[in-house]
Amino acid sequence: MVIVIQCKDQVGLVAAITGVLAKAQINIVSMREHVDTVDNRFFVRIVAEGNSSNAVYLQQQFQAVLPEDADIKVNPIPEKKIAVFVTKEYHCLSDILIRNHFKTLGATVQCVIGNHATLQNICERFDIPFHLVSHEQKEKTDFENELVNIISRYTADYLVLAKFMRILSPGFIKKFAGRIINIHHSFLPAFIGANPYKQAFERGVKLIGATAHFVTDDLDEGPIIAQQIIPVNHSFTAPDMVKAGKEIETAVLAKALHLVLNDKVFVYRNKTVVFE
Repeated sequence: MVIVIQCKDQVGLVAAITGVLAKAQINIVSMREHVDTVDNRFFVRIVAEGNSSNAVYLQQQFQAVLPEDADIKVNPIPEKKIAVFVTKEYHCLSDILIRNHFKTLGATVQCVIGNHATLQNICERFDIPFHLVSHEQKEKTDFENELVNIISRYTADYLVLAKFMRILSPGFIKKFAGRIINIHHSFLPAFIGANPYKQAFERGVKLIGATAHFVTDDLDEGPIIAQQIIPVNHSFTAPDMVKAGKEIETAVLAKALHLVLNDKVFVYRNKTVVFE
């Protein structure tokens, strides 16, 4: 089982947590912890062996010994479920579908929702339901209501924006707060918004990158999960940067999904603590 806890830091937290586990005859396999001394915040991720059916009992015991603000999750490493949002670019979606097919994703892809039909065929090849929801000639509210209606048919733990090139409204984001993961084609906070590779080319940068982050009301400014960069030089055209960028986007999104789906990411305010 996996146990993840974050709360206000204070003396004796580790002793209290391990005491609860010892009393329940649960063995700790690994334990990672971090204290944010600036915000006085404690984070811990525990992998343990024991009877996973007593999760409710453990939850109650932890709540009795930890600070009132403690966010506690006890689970037997359930396989998460995700819905994937796409537009026309295939590289991130195809990687997710292949990992899903070979059971290495750490989640089950329940459906793919696209605002263009471009990627419907690849979904059908992997027997994944594809839902076309066009945004054209529609009010944003109507478009997003259609998205919500489709999502409600499933039980997705997370929504993955795999190159979904539409800006979601604050109302939509609020419905799925903390559950929307986006891959952005730049090393944020540089080059937010549209056409970041064009922006990077015009600026003459020597590094380009990609960022996976949770989506918030602030465009491309949500808590960052994972980032990577690669070097470029004066010989790279804007199309060259796009081609190179697609490779790193795929890798960064895959890494971020691995971390999130394995309960290795803690969100606090607009930052994350990541136990890799």
